[in-house]
Amino acid sequence: MGRGAASWPAAQVVAAAQGGDEASIAALLSGAHPHVRRFAHSLCASSQDAEDAAQEAMIILYRKIGTLRATAALASWMFRIVRNECLRRVAELARRDEAAAEAWVSSAEEDVLARLELERVAAVIAALPVDQRRVLIMRDVQGLPGSVVAASVGLSTAAMKSRLHRARAAVRTELGEPIEGVPE
Repeated sequence: MGRGAASWPAAQVVAAAQGGDEASIAALLSGAHPHVRRFAHSLCASSQDAEDAAQEAMIILYRKIGTLRATAALASWMFRIVRNECLRRVAELARRDEAAAEAWVSSAEEDVLARLELERVAAVIAALPVDQRRVLIMRDVQGLPGSVVAASVGLSTAAMKSRLHRARAAVRTELGEPIEGVPE
């Protein structure tokens, strides 16, 4: 059958389908489907969206055929359903793209801020006196037990804890100030 050869289902089939006749509903669905698909493919952004829009239109036709007022209005009713479905899909895609872009920008911004904070922490630790820096790195960065850290640097556990406390206090004091040029 050529493109123009297929016609919409006859008015009697539409009327019988409106009345709930199942055979007429099946004939109406199969007769309208090629037209609906063709229209969806001409309107929707992608062939997947077109197939989905055509399927949604067929579901609405099946569910709501009884609400159609005039049998002659079937084609315009179906085209309006397809058009609305294609527009809904475009709007949904735009919302998803916008949300993804916002998430990406937010994620990139968080990555930059986290990197800046890490650089700031590293600079503060690097500025500590060598004995405090070594204890802090071994205990807090490497996660070594206090007794191992104390033995490694040749201190008693109490002396190591004292240096660690001073190192942590110095880092906290330095980090308590906001980073210049970066909003809080």
